[in-house]
Amino acid sequence: AGTACKNRPLDLVFIVDSSRSVRPEEFEKVKIFLSDMIDTLDVGERTTRVAVMNYASTVKVEFPLRTYFDKASMKEAVSRIEPLSAGTMTGLAIQTAMEEVFTEEMGTRPATFNIPKVVIVVTDGRPQDQVQDVAASARSAGIEIYAVGVDRADMQSLRIMASEPLDEHVFYVETYGVIEKLTSRFRETFCAVNVCALGTHGCQQVCVSNGASHLCDCYEGYTLNPDKRTCSAVDMCAPGRHKCDQICVSNNGSYVCDCYEGYTLNPDKKSCSAMDMCAPGRHDCAQVCLSNDGSYSCGCYEGYTLNPDKKTCSAADVCAPGRHNCEQVCVRGDHFYSCDCHQGYTLNLDRKTCSRAITSSLVTNEESCKCEAIAALQDSVTSRLEALSTK
Repeated sequence: AGTACKNRPLDLVFIVDSSRSVRPEEFEKVKIFLSDMIDTLDVGERTTRVAVMNYASTVKVEFPLRTYFDKASMKEAVSRIEPLSAGTMTGLAIQTAMEEVFTEEMGTRPATFNIPKVVIVVTDGRPQDQVQDVAASARSAGIEIYAVGVDRADMQSLRIMASEPLDEHVFYVETYGVIEKLTSRFRETFCAVNVCALGTHGCQQVCVSNGASHLCDCYEGYTLNPDKRTCSAVDMCAPGRHKCDQICVSNNGSYVCDCYEGYTLNPDKKSCSAMDMCAPGRHDCAQVCLSNDGSYSCGCYEGYTLNPDKKTCSAADVCAPGRHNCEQVCVRGDHFYSCDCHQGYTLNLDRKTCSRAITSSLVTNEESCKCEAIAALQDSVTSRLEALSTK
């Protein structure tokens, strides 16, 4: 009795697992733990009231908060508790505590008394029903939940049902044989003059003990509101707050980095590198893609021109004025051209310029003979004229 809490009354409900996985000798250890806990409490009608619930596939209220106000009677009632065996309906047990135990008819004191409502769940298994929503409802109703796991207990389920901060409300022991060592832990929690341990501090995120008083604080990425209790997410993307190379995306008190179009995030998750926008499948150019620092433009093969859509190409008129270097005639091919000349001209070896053609005519043999006779006559006349002139 000399170790009992004298400074803080509670409405305290123990919910103990007696499913098939808890062997009879282990359940006896649980009852010893309950008795030891009762010894540390300042039990009484005006101080701490205690109720005990027993559950497996079904739930049994062994005694409510209004039944016993002295330790001896309470411990005697605990010694008579028998295990229920079968399943592990933890969610049902918490729901029953809310509906049938934490009521003024069953001994819970009115809210105006400001007496903390506390549940201690002791289990060695995984719940066979849904505990998350039920536990959340209980916490919303002002019930502080401590989860004690033994041996094969599912730690994730313990964390789901327990109150925040979890490191102060989730306990684990290897076997029922050492569960008694938690008695001192709970005594420190329930007896300490530490408002942060009472669960009545009103801080939304972090409670910082300050002697007999306390201060509220916030997690990283949050700032304390003017009410000094609640927290708001700070804009982590404000200038100077982030390390993103290009784009900062705010994310509930934190941030992630992103990149402009045409860039990709590097493995450091902060800086960006230009992508090859002309890689296959990345562009929509019909013929030629020209990469340009994270962007691109389209071009065309020789003999084609880019259409107004800046993507597709059309064959150019290679013989249009100014597009060829033929002196006289441009002959259009499929995508290229060749040069030619007007009638009476021939194409020079440079395949571009033209020269006037040299014409010749064909003569018959008869005409050829006439020409020779005329030539011979001309020679004879010439010789006679020369002779006469010498005479």
